[in-house]
Amino acid sequence: MKLICTQDNFKKAIYNTERIVSKQNTLPILNNILFEAKKGFLVFSATNLEMGAQVKVGVKVEKEGKITIPAKIISSFSNNLPQGDNVLIESVEQGIKIKSGSFKAIIKGVSADDFPLIPKKSSEYLLNINSIDLKNILSKEMVSVAQNEARQELTGINLILSQKEIFFASTDSFRLSESRISINKENINKEVFEAYINKKDSIIIPFGTLNEVMRIISNNEECDVKITIESGQIFFEIEETKIVSRLINGKYPEYKHIMPKDYKTRVVLEKSVFQNAVKMANIFASGKSGEISIKIDSGVKKIFIGASSAETGENSTELKFDVSGPSQEVILNSKYLLDGINSISTSKVAFLMNSESTPIALKEINEQTGEVLHDFTYIVMPIKN
Repeated sequence: MKLICTQDNFKKAIYNTERIVSKQNTLPILNNILFEAKKGFLVFSATNLEMGAQVKVGVKVEKEGKITIPAKIISSFSNNLPQGDNVLIESVEQGIKIKSGSFKAIIKGVSADDFPLIPKKSSEYLLNINSIDLKNILSKEMVSVAQNEARQELTGINLILSQKEIFFASTDSFRLSESRISINKENINKEVFEAYINKKDSIIIPFGTLNEVMRIISNNEECDVKITIESGQIFFEIEETKIVSRLINGKYPEYKHIMPKDYKTRVVLEKSVFQNAVKMANIFASGKSGEISIKIDSGVKKIFIGASSAETGENSTELKFDVSGPSQEVILNSKYLLDGINSISTSKVAFLMNSESTPIALKEINEQTGEVLHDFTYIVMPIKN
C-alpha cells in the first residue's frame, strides 16, 4: 500500500471512526482501524461488533493494499499534526510508514485478514433527514434516555413511523421527550417507506449509535442524512461516512397514554428567566430528588418557584407572566425540569399542567404568533408528597 491523502480528509476520517473502536481487549484487532487503499480511494473502517463505521476519502493511490492500525496511536498522531501538509502512507513490514511535513513515524499494525466484515445494506434508503433538523431532535431526545440498563429498551430512542409523521421518543420513567417531523416527499423514499411501515412501524435505536451520528453531523457542514432500516439493523449515510448498528430488541413502552391531550393551566415564560429561577431553587433543593415547588397564582398572574432544606435554608422567586386557567401547585425534580427547559429552542416556553399529581409538560412557543407549538413535548412526572 502506498498513497497520498490530504490532511483534512485524513483527520476527518480518523475522527469519524476512532470512537467506534472497541474498548475491550477480548479481540485485539477490534482496537484497530482498517486502512484499505483501492481505485483512488482510502477506506477507513472500525467496529465493536455492535456498531461499525466506514469513511471513504479520495486519495492518490500508487499501490493498493490493506492493513489495520491501532486506533489510539493513529488518532494521537493525527491530532498532533500541524495544519497544511499532505499525509503520505506506505506499508512496511508489519505496519505503515506515515509522513506529514516534518513529522514522520512507523506504526506497527496487524494483518487485515482477521478484521470482521462490516454489514452492508441490501435495500434503498427509507428516510432522508436534514442534518441540522436531526441534530436538533437528537439533542432534545438524549436527555431523557435511561442510563440504567435494567430495562434495555429504555437505553435507546424509539422511532415511530406513520404515513403522515415520524416520532422520536425517549424516557427513563421519570421524564419523557417526544419530537415530531411531518412527512413530505423530500424526507422519505415513498415506495420503500410504505412497504416497510406495513410490516413494522416502531424500532429502538441505541443511544451510543445516535450519539456517534450526532457527533459526526456536528463536525460536518449541513447535509442530508439517509437512513435505511433492515432486519435488526439500521444504516446512516452522512456524506462519505457510513454508520451501521444493531437495533435494540424489545418493545418500547406505550407512552402516548401518559401524555395529556389538554391542560387546564398554562403559563408562558421567558426561557432565560425561568431557567435562572429554577437554577436558583436548585441550590436550596433538598435530598437526591432535588425537590422544588412551583406555585401558579392565576389571580395575580404570577408564578412562585422555591425550595427549602434544613441544611441550606430557603429560596423563593416571584415571576409575573401570562397565566391562563386555575391556580395550581406542584413539586418537581429540579434537574429534570432544568433539562427540559434547556431542551427548548425558542425564547419562550409554555409550562402546562392539570394537577399536582399528573404529568406537567413543557412546549415551545412560536416567536411571531405566540401560539404553543406541538413538534416537541417534554413531560416531567411530579413528586407526590
